[in-house]
Amino acid sequence: MIESRSMLKIRLKKTGRSKQPSFRVVVIESSKPRDGRSVEEIGLYSPRNKENVFVVNKERAAYWLKAGAQPSETIAQFFVKEGLVEKLKRGSKKPSTVKKTEKVEE
Repeated sequence: MIESRSMLKIRLKKTGRSKQPSFRVVVIESSKPRDGRSVEEIGLYSPRNKENVFVVNKERAAYWLKAGAQPSETIAQFFVKEGLVEKLKRGSKKPSTVKKTEKVEE
């Protein structure tokens, strides 16, 4: 059951020791710190292995995405590879500097 919470994010939570990072994929409130208490752990990411290991419970990830949780940039890239999210919109987030021409209709 989804409780009323502030904005939820799906992001990485750092675990492991110094110089040997590993991460857990967690659903967490956006106001909480990176390693704060999470709502649910749905996967793991281990970049130090020969093959970067990214394992996620697809059912739970899809559930939280449907419930409105926003993935971080890194997680969104992994979700695209897993087929959970469609292609990302990339590009400049700055407003256009091109002046718009006004059309006068009579």
